[in-house]
Amino acid sequence: MANGIGSAVTRKVTERLTGSPTEGSAVGALMEGGSTGGAPLRVANAAAELMERAGATQYPVVSVYCEKVVNDLREKFRSFSGVVQIAIEVRHSQDRMDGLEAALEAQADAVTAALTASRGDWGDGAYYAGGYQVTFGRIARGGRNFSQTAKVTFEVGVSRS
Repeated sequence: MANGIGSAVTRKVTERLTGSPTEGSAVGALMEGGSTGGAPLRVANAAAELMERAGATQYPVVSVYCEKVVNDLREKFRSFSGVVQIAIEVRHSQDRMDGLEAALEAQADAVTAALTASRGDWGDGAYYAGGYQVTFGRIARGGRNFSQTAKVTFEVGVSRS
């Protein structure tokens, strides 16, 4: 049951991230192109090196995956009542270090803006309260010479009979 819940919540997150820019989805605008040339969305928890070896990678890359499913039985007599921890990683790469961090911060801001706009009931017993945490990795070699990753983690409450 936990696998089904994690996958269902991951699908709900990707729906919110890929919403059209006209609906107010900042990430939808990020992925359509805009100033970044488009960011592919992947539903996978894979290392950057593996993704690069698997085929041509277009940067920035947005990855969505479920990190943890916790059934803490907050509501008694439900088969699942707990939280699903989701991670959204934005990887950016370019040939110069100058401006890399600023570009990644703008992309992370687009993700957090989409999450903020998505607060509330997501249907099917899932709800998002609005909290998140953003961590920035250090600049390293990879991608188009230099790359950096921002990871946004948050919890989605789920209650199912």
